[in-house]
Amino acid sequence: QVQLVESGGGLVQPGGSLRLSCAASGSIFRINRMGWYRQAPGKERELVAAISNGGNTNYRDSVKGRFTISRDNAKNTVFLQMDRSKPEDTAVYYCNALVGLLVGQRLEYRVVWGRGTLVTVSS
Repeated sequence: QVQLVESGGGLVQPGGSLRLSCAASGSIFRINRMGWYRQAPGKERELVAAISNGGNTNYRDSVKGRFTISRDNAKNTVFLQMDRSKPEDTAVYYCNALVGLLVGQRLEYRVVWGRGTLVTVSS
């Protein structure tokens, strides 16, 4: 079993900063893409940022220049640094990873989700 556990959510004032972390654990052979999604009340889940195992990143337009995604491959951990936060950033943030597992002698990839961490941007 592979688990993703997020941490670092909470209340932040508009313009403030927060750092989310997500650690993967289990019988992991390798992790390819890792990302952060978010879901606000009454809205669909949306991609916030993603990073490849080589460090290539992409962001949704509304967070470009404010959020930074990074990862520590040795610790199977991905981070999301949230700066200049806005009330519209309020959502449950979910970690996501494409994980390679050895099943017998085969390498199989599975998409794994964390349980989410709530971020509230409010004064």
